[in-house]
Amino acid sequence: MDAHLATHEHRTAVRPRRLRGVLAAVVLLGGLTAAPATAAPATLDQSTLLGQVVPGLVDISTNLTYQGALGAGAGIVIDPSGDVLTNNHVIEGATEITAVSLANSRSYAVDVIGFDRASDIALIRLRGAEGLPTAMLGTSSTLAVGDPIAAIGNSDGAGGNPSFAPGSITEIGASVRASDEGGGRTRQLNDLIRVAADIRPGDSGGPLVNSAGQVVGVTVAATLTYGLTGVRGGEGFAIPIDRAMAIANQIRSGTPSPSIHIGDTAFIGVGIADAPPFAGGPPGAVVRQVLPDTPAQAAGLVSGDIITAVDGIPVRAATDLSGIMDQRRPGDTVMLTWIDRAGYPRTAPIVVAKGPAG
Repeated sequence: MDAHLATHEHRTAVRPRRLRGVLAAVVLLGGLTAAPATAAPATLDQSTLLGQVVPGLVDISTNLTYQGALGAGAGIVIDPSGDVLTNNHVIEGATEITAVSLANSRSYAVDVIGFDRASDIALIRLRGAEGLPTAMLGTSSTLAVGDPIAAIGNSDGAGGNPSFAPGSITEIGASVRASDEGGGRTRQLNDLIRVAADIRPGDSGGPLVNSAGQVVGVTVAATLTYGLTGVRGGEGFAIPIDRAMAIANQIRSGTPSPSIHIGDTAFIGVGIADAPPFAGGPPGAVVRQVLPDTPAQAAGLVSGDIITAVDGIPVRAATDLSGIMDQRRPGDTVMLTWIDRAGYPRTAPIVVAKGPAG
């Protein structure tokens, strides 16, 4: 389901829990590697590290009304007023976001300041927060294969006591293709830290820390190998903290870019997928669903239509539409071009609405 599919319904009484982290890494593409470690380095002191790191963390919960699901992840407090660093996929598609500070156990409503979907980084703010402890940030520039690390997060979305997954760095500069737990779109993630550690769903957005308790990465993905035999182990991936903070600081400055979106998400109210190349039709974003009371419905779009351009900019795939909409704001008027199910070209002006997060 694309990031611009949103609703304003209240959550239902029974709703499945969909953990928004970690992404499942499906292909490894290279980097500086070593054999994965199978045992935690002895230099890591779990009690000390948790005492240093946990006060600067939050557990994140999301309501994904259109998907009929709930999500869970983690975040890293980087400002006492409640600015929190997390993955974009932790909040993506959410119509309601809350966060619980692990320092004071208080629950906060969350506003999204901005996000970079390509790098899978988001910056959110806890509404009404002040004086929160912040995480101790380190640098990822000096990391090396073999360094001991630990991933601390919200494993399996359980909340409460944070999870602790010790291990070591096995690759610098890793690239992966990864998909979410719901089998959604696959995304390419580059320049990652690969680690031998038992990272699990719910850990996304949490910190990868060094032996001094400094945050050196943001957990983003894991392989599925740990689940095949039931044996704890496996490996995961993290975004280097230097790159994550560079994105966060650009978002804080209010400066958008081709990859960074600031503020509320613009949407037209469709669920989309890539047009299958074997179908013989035009390239574009196939409309899978049109939501009621949305700009798309008002313009006459229906399931099976193929969106081919926005403001004259070609749309050859679902990601193209997401990228174009990232550069728009709620209230903007766009000229939408599509091929209807009968094969006729259509064009109409659409005033975009406020959509879900990310």
